[in-house]
Amino acid sequence: MEVNVFERSSTTDPIISATAYNLVIGLTLCWGFAINWLMVTSIDPQSIADVNPWIFFIGYFASCFFGIYLFNGSSKPFVSFIGYNFVVVPFGLIINLVVSRYDGAIVSEAIRITGLVTIAMMCLGSMYPKFFAKISGALTVALLLVIVVELIEIFVFGIHHGILDWIVVLIFCGYIGYDWGRANQIPKTMDNAIDSAAALYMDIINLFLRILRILGRK
Repeated sequence: MEVNVFERSSTTDPIISATAYNLVIGLTLCWGFAINWLMVTSIDPQSIADVNPWIFFIGYFASCFFGIYLFNGSSKPFVSFIGYNFVVVPFGLIINLVVSRYDGAIVSEAIRITGLVTIAMMCLGSMYPKFFAKISGALTVALLLVIVVELIEIFVFGIHHGILDWIVVLIFCGYIGYDWGRANQIPKTMDNAIDSAAALYMDIINLFLRILRILGRK
């Protein structure tokens, strides 16, 4: 059984330079964002909305969990990249549905803010990896609590408090710093770069969707 990517302390795979490692992470992220952009521009959001909600969400979670299983458990770059795409595609469907509700200027602003925040958190993650490692447990607990509260608000009371979006933004800012810090502490291999990019991709997309929601309310 392969060791979870962020628990790998040694490897028999070829080590690449720090520059190449970061380049692979960047290119992998760009690939995911490009696929999402292509999906948003070429797929009618109404065709996604017309899919039975149960079928959509079962397919969404099945694809995401399968993708996470692949890139977390494999030490082969090609397999990890396939797993990454199993996450990127269902995320792209959600992005398509959400983005279609907002003006293009708001979407562009959300992309810009997300990019700046991501760069800032990566810098902090590089400078203070131990701090982000210490708060990782708190981030997980906070995220689970927010999800439970949101579900209760939506399905029981039919409301949504905007403060929850700000809390989720802070949580995923923490996750970006945490995952970037972890990415730079494991062996610098091609596979680990792809796996790290996959984890960062999910952080960044969740951050973007919440920032878009906040800007949309304004």
